Amino acid sequence: MRRDRLRPRVAKKPKSRSGASTAGQERAHARSGPVVAPARRSGDLWILAALAITTLAIYAQVVGHSFIDLDDPLYIRDNPVVGRGLTLPGIAWAFTTFHAANWHPLTWLSHMLDVELFGLDAGRHLLVNVLIHVANTLLLFRFLRRTTGTRWPSAMVAALFALHPLHVESVAWAAERKDTLAAFFGLLTLIAHARYVEAASLKRYLAVVLCLALGLMAKPMLVTWPFVLLLLDYWPLRRIAWHSGEGFARFARDVKPLLVEKIPLFAIVAASMVVTYVAQSHGGAVRALVDEPFSLRAANAVVSCAKYLVGTVWPHDLAVYYPFNADIPAGQIAASLLLVGALTAFALANARTRPYLAVGWLWFLGTLVPVIGLVQVGGQALADRYHYLPSIGLFIAIVFGVADVAAVKRIGAVALAAVAGIVLAAFATLTAFQAALWKDSVTLFEHTLAVTTDNLVIEYNLGHVLGEEKKYAEASAHFAEALRIDPDFLDALINMGMTLASEGKPDEAIGYFERALKVAPRSSKAHTQIALARMQEGRPDDALAEFRRAVELGPDDADAHDNLGLMLARQGKADEAMREIGEALRIDPGSADAHNNMGLVLLASGRARESIVHFDEALRLKPDFAVARQNLARAQAMLGTRAIPERP
Repeated sequence: MRRDRLRPRVAKKPKSRSGASTAGQERAHARSGPVVAPARRSGDLWILAALAITTLAIYAQVVGHSFIDLDDPLYIRDNPVVGRGLTLPGIAWAFTTFHAANWHPLTWLSHMLDVELFGLDAGRHLLVNVLIHVANTLLLFRFLRRTTGTRWPSAMVAALFALHPLHVESVAWAAERKDTLAAFFGLLTLIAHARYVEAASLKRYLAVVLCLALGLMAKPMLVTWPFVLLLLDYWPLRRIAWHSGEGFARFARDVKPLLVEKIPLFAIVAASMVVTYVAQSHGGAVRALVDEPFSLRAANAVVSCAKYLVGTVWPHDLAVYYPFNADIPAGQIAASLLLVGALTAFALANARTRPYLAVGWLWFLGTLVPVIGLVQVGGQALADRYHYLPSIGLFIAIVFGVADVAAVKRIGAVALAAVAGIVLAAFATLTAFQAALWKDSVTLFEHTLAVTTDNLVIEYNLGHVLGEEKKYAEASAHFAEALRIDPDFLDALINMGMTLASEGKPDEAIGYFERALKVAPRSSKAHTQIALARMQEGRPDDALAEFRRAVELGPDDADAHDNLGLMLARQGKADEAMREIGEALRIDPGSADAHNNMGLVLLASGRARESIVHFDEALRLKPDFAVARQNLARAQAMLGTRAIPERP
């Protein structure tokens, strides 16, 4: 069996020392790689097939999974624009919205296309994620095989990327389509750059620009990608080299033309960073320094970096949400600094003789920068999905390093293959188990609570899911735990009250709503819930006053207008009721409840034909809306027809 041996090549010193090598010399050097014979191409095809089949086999289970009640409703399930499929207004919205505190039009378009093809079948949405992940794996192998000329190290890097448990979150979570999609175009950018280096042309350069732009429109994490291209120029493309006897000045002169070459890429990145910051600030996702001072963010960044390293070799206790810890032990910070510093020093010390170490390590560190928390977005300390692209650098450093040591120590191919097989089998097994945890919200959230502590976000979200399933006692327990962690958590206060009201305890519920008003005196949602509790107590006049107060405080609160409209309808004020529900539909045209309520008011007013349009729209927005289906049948019976009119 042939064993690939890594023999780091050092760029030849040019005869003239008066300046950097020419672009033509650099391209000639890049073209000096091995020629792949037909038999070897056939071997590559077998590797590609094995990577694809293995990855698909492990992730096939997601076809039976559900959407997760964390971001999936915001992105897909309850998003009225995405829910209409691929439409011209939807395309325009994708390029102009800051919905979900992000600007990623390509991600929105991919979700719309999924809905157009599959409706709201979560399993098939997730299968598309899996297919993109498989494509990313094959592209990674193709890129490394082309640029390094090695087969088995390239295959091992791709296999680790495909099967690592930390990547389950990016693949088995529908809302994380942006991860897999951005990686797809990011890897295409690398391949396009390698082709440009082989034979520079405007067409090939524009391909690099286009792929990077598309990747940034899927997820802005690719803002560090031009720096990755510079790293690849050092190794494996070998466009520049470090000459120890000539100092940094010579190296800087060689780097300068490569930096100039990438100015358009840096310009695209700069534009993406500005748009992303505006989007996340607009959505309230960027946390102020008063929330977490920079010193705490820096400490969390170093500790998180160390945790990603540990998780790479020992992935355990993985969770969908890791709470931000404001009290990081000093010993943990010191140990993390020591680990990161030592690895950085080792990689840089070997940058000339083992360039893949420096390139892989700096790839890892550099691509973590946008998500490491120095600019804190959201409340998590770290996230498995942030490992998806940076891990490639680590895998390159580890795998090519092991291959180099094996070649020097003359370790046999059989022994290497055995170790690789054991590692991949272990990761594949862990990945299969981890993917199974994503089958539904309750399973995932219960596991997360089992492996984390004081997890406010997941306690609240699990309570919400259980409440939707009418498991009120269990939901109350989780809301109570959320309020133990943060007694002033507004949403937990309101949801605890709603749960108690659903259990027939309006007095206790009102106590929580009043606590919510102490936290947020102008909360229209709290006033709406007090109104509903007053109705439950049989006090319609007090309820109407609370509904009016809710609308006054929240003129853009669609639910407040909708509930006020229903209350007015019960009092026989149909015209005023339709005005309020109409306002709710103006604010939120995708509200199935508001369409159903408008249909009810029209039906009660003897306008059955007009009501059918709203019942029909409610069912289009929410196909399993049983009450709307019953109301539609009543309206059709009044007209003596089963026909459903076309939507205006």
